[in-house]
Amino acid sequence: MNDNFENIKNALITYFRGVRVEWGKITWPEKNQVVIETLFVVGIVFVFTLFIYVIDILFEALLSHI
Repeated sequence: MNDNFENIKNALITYFRGVRVEWGKITWPEKNQVVIETLFVVGIVFVFTLFIYVIDILFEALLSHI
């Protein structure tokens, strides 16, 4: 039982050391890039939402005549 606990403990320690090493390799984007890409995504979502809304209105108008 104690040997199994030591193996799990050592595996966790090794894992978190690897995580720490990989965390140091991350290159974070600059604030300006994040803001521009966020605005781009919000704009695309707005355009597609508007498109779906217009299609919904058209289908509602067409189906109301049936």
